[in-house]
Amino acid sequence: MDRRPHARPAEHPPGPLIGHAWRLFSLWCPSPLQRVYCRLHLADDAFELVTRRVVAVIAVAWLPLFILSALERRVSTGVHVPFLLDLDVQARMLIALPLLVAGEVVIHRRMPIVVRQFVERKIVVGTARARFDEAVASALSLSRSPWIELLLLGIVYTVGVSITAAITSLPGVTWYGTPTDGAMIRTAAGWWYIAVSRPLFQFVLLRWYYRFLVWNRFLWQMSRVRLQLVPTHPDRRAGLGFVFGLSDAFAPFLFAHGAIVAGRVANGVIHAGLTLQQSEPELVTVPILALLFVLAPEFAFALMLWRVKRKGLSDYGRLAQRYVREFDHKWIHHPTPVFETLLGNMDIQSLADLANSYDTIRELEVLPTRRAIIALLIVTVLPLAPLPLTVISSQELLERLVKVMM
Repeated sequence: MDRRPHARPAEHPPGPLIGHAWRLFSLWCPSPLQRVYCRLHLADDAFELVTRRVVAVIAVAWLPLFILSALERRVSTGVHVPFLLDLDVQARMLIALPLLVAGEVVIHRRMPIVVRQFVERKIVVGTARARFDEAVASALSLSRSPWIELLLLGIVYTVGVSITAAITSLPGVTWYGTPTDGAMIRTAAGWWYIAVSRPLFQFVLLRWYYRFLVWNRFLWQMSRVRLQLVPTHPDRRAGLGFVFGLSDAFAPFLFAHGAIVAGRVANGVIHAGLTLQQSEPELVTVPILALLFVLAPEFAFALMLWRVKRKGLSDYGRLAQRYVREFDHKWIHHPTPVFETLLGNMDIQSLADLANSYDTIRELEVLPTRRAIIALLIVTVLPLAPLPLTVISSQELLERLVKVMM
């Protein structure tokens, strides 16, 4: 996973965003954080070395919590909620955070390929090309701004830390603190969690959200440009199928959100006496919102594709009407010329081709397909699958499954 030379984008020049910036379009590299990674030898100019980054964030976010909890004898026993049994923290630091860090390079590799298709397929030509270049430059400028990174960091260490310090989701004595007279006496591990681990997780997550907004803004701008779309394109997207093909690359982002929800709900059920029914709003809302984030580009182009489909049906409907009339006139109502035979005649093949073209337009997808939604939804809710084990034993669950199958 560290290096894939055949998939590695070219190095990104740090200079002005001019010329062929669209060829190297990436919202992740170069960026202020990527330059920090490079100084720490956790990334190269092509944003590879992802395994190093994953190991590094685990070493910074999770390992000190484990060591400090072990030194205070709160790692697996000794308190109401020891460190290893805090499923929310384990899900965030060992599943969601590594997935978010590793998922960045997946998007970084795929996004330039997608953006290049606008030019290489001649979808943006003429005046649209100038607006395309402006949208590319604007998106890259926003993604590379050090002020945005500092703003996100400021939000994490003001709003994020205050919320983390104020909310105690687990009752009794835990690995991170002991409640005393309405206050929380925090352990060393608890302070590290507030000062380092949780802010690091929130910062990585906020960077994802921000880049989602930049990406969707870019696509929204493209949906307002006069694109050269062809309604009969076999991708059933008028030639924009390459845009929607990027959605599967966000699987790590979706799985991470499922893991976050699963950890929080499992903690509530096991340690706070809550029920799965009480957690239904969170179980439903978070996966749906994460899914909408990923599918937002498809909704951005929905109106444009609907117009292309409507015009295509109208244009090809008139063309088909002319053709079938001439076909009917030639082969049905008039004698066939002696020099033409019905068998293998190109008129029949042309009629079939025209019908296929019309069917392609009729099947043009305007909204996200059911197949895409189901596939992404499965990835999102997959981490939630073990939650029934928090209320019933694995043996009882197996017996119920056997009864259902019988």
